Amino acid sequence: MRKGILTIGATVAALSLGLTACGGDDGGTSASASGAPSATAASVGKIGVILPDSKSSARWETADRKYLKEAFDAAGVESDIQNAQGDKTAFQTIADQMITNGAKVLVIVNLDSGTGKAVLDKAQSQGVATIDYDRLTLGGSASYYVSFDNEKVGQLQGEGLVKCLTDDKADKPIIAELNGSPTDNNATLFKNGYDSVLKAKYDSGDYVKGPDQSVPDWDNAQAGTIFETMLTQEPKIAGVLAANDGLGNAAIAVLKKEKLNGKVPVTGQDATVQGLQNILAGDQCMTVYKAIKKEADAAAQLAIALAKGEKPAAPANTKDPESGRDVPSVLLDPQPIYFDSVKDVVADGYVTKDELCTGDFAAKCTEAGVS
Repeated sequence: MRKGILTIGATVAALSLGLTACGGDDGGTSASASGAPSATAASVGKIGVILPDSKSSARWETADRKYLKEAFDAAGVESDIQNAQGDKTAFQTIADQMITNGAKVLVIVNLDSGTGKAVLDKAQSQGVATIDYDRLTLGGSASYYVSFDNEKVGQLQGEGLVKCLTDDKADKPIIAELNGSPTDNNATLFKNGYDSVLKAKYDSGDYVKGPDQSVPDWDNAQAGTIFETMLTQEPKIAGVLAANDGLGNAAIAVLKKEKLNGKVPVTGQDATVQGLQNILAGDQCMTVYKAIKKEADAAAQLAIALAKGEKPAAPANTKDPESGRDVPSVLLDPQPIYFDSVKDVVADGYVTKDELCTGDFAAKCTEAGVS
């Protein structure tokens, strides 16, 4: 699926385009520090970004929007960042409006590959350059793909669950898998990664494979219902491979009702405040941190170069399994986070101590070395 994976630092260095910081704002006229119109803004077309929703993960609004806007503003480039809120029709309408309003580059996080492909193909037919951000659109025509090594994300989750179960000394634990949306290629990659770890445990008889189900649209409410059914059917579930922090929290809520929280290790992903607090509380065993700022910066640099009419080189390629096309890519490295490394996420500036260490979590933050 991929080749030429780089570390975050190496990737960002490789993508450095020497952009000039000139200020700016969403949908406004960019200006230089003196207040005069920016030469950069005059020579660079508008960039449109479509985020998928705000329900599946807090990151899209709290992190991606912020970091993308900051990167475009710093370069003095006009941008329009909108959120489709899980609505496929709205997604296509937003894309049409952005193209009509003069976007030279479209950066999308698809809701599914069918909708994403329609948007990408229309943009291409209008001469608009495109970037798949975070999720690859299968069979699509994006000029570039910027994401993390998503099979490695899943591998880290699988290894994390094994570590937490080893620490708990569970005997032949029954594992439940709460997977992401079946329409999201990333969810497939995550599952490929953690199944590569867990299959060896199933095959050896060390673990017992329990319920295994995907959650439509990463919907946390549905995840809670699905996991409650899993636990009713198999009350001896001893570990939960949850594909992200939202799904993990849904499982934890069910476990709390049964007074099993903290006794059944649960994984996650995205290093959300909620997920990190669950780790501090002992209800979640680990999460996977993806440095969203690095991802947003890489996508913004590519988008700016495309808006200037350039064709920057990418450090990697990802093969689209549907079309067989090699998509020029930037793939960043994820990081596993446990109780003793929660402080790393705070130190990186992704979450603040003030928002994380509230109320009863203050003492836990001190214990975990958060400063």
